[in-house]
Amino acid sequence: MAAKKTSTDAAAKKPAAKTTAKTSAAKTEVKATEEKPAKTAKAATAKDIKTKIAVQFGGKGYETEDFVKMAKDVWKFDLNREIADLKQVELYVKPEESKVYYVFNGSELGSFDI
Repeated sequence: MAAKKTSTDAAAKKPAAKTTAKTSAAKTEVKATEEKPAKTAKAATAKDIKTKIAVQFGGKGYETEDFVKMAKDVWKFDLNREIADLKQVELYVKPEESKVYYVFNGSELGSFDI
């Protein structure tokens, strides 16, 4: 009977090993699944966020695109430059003065009325 117990003990150990292998595989799959959302969250950048900025004062209302269009017009028509040469635009809106101050390409300073 001792032989039967030994073979039964050996048989009992084999399924346990298979279960451990399946459990390890399942854990690996869970880890892989958990990592995917983290990578997706990191992929979102500030460029992906839709924004809208509006300035309202004295019965007037402007959005970001309005100021950028005005700045491009100043660059093209007032300064007689090519739009392709405009690489950077910084705008500072001062509603109390009804003015927008600009810096074009890091060096060209000026303002325009709104």
